[in-house]
Amino acid sequence: MSETNAPAEADAPFFQALLTPHRSLGRQGFLVLMATLTAGWLITGLFFLAHGAWPVFGFFGLDVLLLYAAFRMNYRAARAREEVSVSRTALDIRKVAPSGRAEVHRFNPFWARFSVARHEMIGVTAMTVEAQGRSVGIGGFLNPDDRESFAAAFAQALAKARA
Repeated sequence: MSETNAPAEADAPFFQALLTPHRSLGRQGFLVLMATLTAGWLITGLFFLAHGAWPVFGFFGLDVLLLYAAFRMNYRAARAREEVSVSRTALDIRKVAPSGRAEVHRFNPFWARFSVARHEMIGVTAMTVEAQGRSVGIGGFLNPDDRESFAAAFAQALAKARA
């Protein structure tokens, strides 16, 4: 090994995590749900239409359309992600919004403080990295179990960086 490789090896991340929001309904499930709702709307709407209550037909369709729009907004929000990496010399947090706009935060792992807020019933409720007068929240969209496992792994990685 030559001396020129030593700085690159020291700066190589030994912890990397990609945090993404969980969505329980996949694309196939969404299509099945929308097809079922549309079929239900059509059958019920035609019943009311046949009995002269034509406004009900339109309002049922509006409900299905609003539900579709809500799911699309939910799936758009799921494009958010956070990339966290820890090396001996840097702690990098890259937050990507659903729009694709990225925000990068870099900390020195020796000065960074990892704070975890807990609730006795829920577990981890918030996680932040603080250093040099800056504070960055991470993993806010994770479920409690994922927050718990990430907090443990991330705290261990910071401890390793400081060792």
